Amino acid sequence: MRLTVRNMVCARCVAAVEQIVKDTGLALRNIELGEVELEAAPTPAQLEQLRQGLEAVGFELVDDRDAATIARIKAAIVKLVHHSDAAAPKVKLSELLSNALHREYSSLSSLFTQVEGITIEQFFLLQRLERVKELIRYDELTMSEIAFRTGFSSVAHLSAQFKKLTGMTPSAFKAMGKGRTALDRVG
Repeated sequence: MRLTVRNMVCARCVAAVEQIVKDTGLALRNIELGEVELEAAPTPAQLEQLRQGLEAVGFELVDDRDAATIARIKAAIVKLVHHSDAAAPKVKLSELLSNALHREYSSLSSLFTQVEGITIEQFFLLQRLERVKELIRYDELTMSEIAFRTGFSSVAHLSAQFKKLTGMTPSAFKAMGKGRTALDRVG
């Protein structure tokens, strides 16, 4: 049985959810960002215990089919932006999501926009900019390297998008020492 969990955005989230599932006494088949696959369907009591355990630490078990689809879209984007190898070949976002969710991109896009109030592309851009902020904070890469790693065509393109959405240039952001937004709060 496959369950969708909202707010899983990092490896620590996966580990935390895995522990909650085990504490509930459920057999885990697989776990990824936003998804838990169980060996067998849980009893209503186990499902409620799982729900409460997840909510106690900021996660949410998603029951509604549309909400589950949105959570899976967000998890796929977070995984792509924050947990992919920079050297991996670039794929079209629409193809990636269609393949991951086994649905036409147009229906995914329409649902996402209707429920979230922004497009998938806007959410993707916001996630990329959070990754840019993270890389700026690390202060290990040049702006050219950051632009390349986050999929911007140039430093100028990155800077223009950064300024448009944050109101400041990347260098001004670096100088201010501003913090980042939690990934489950982006969008």
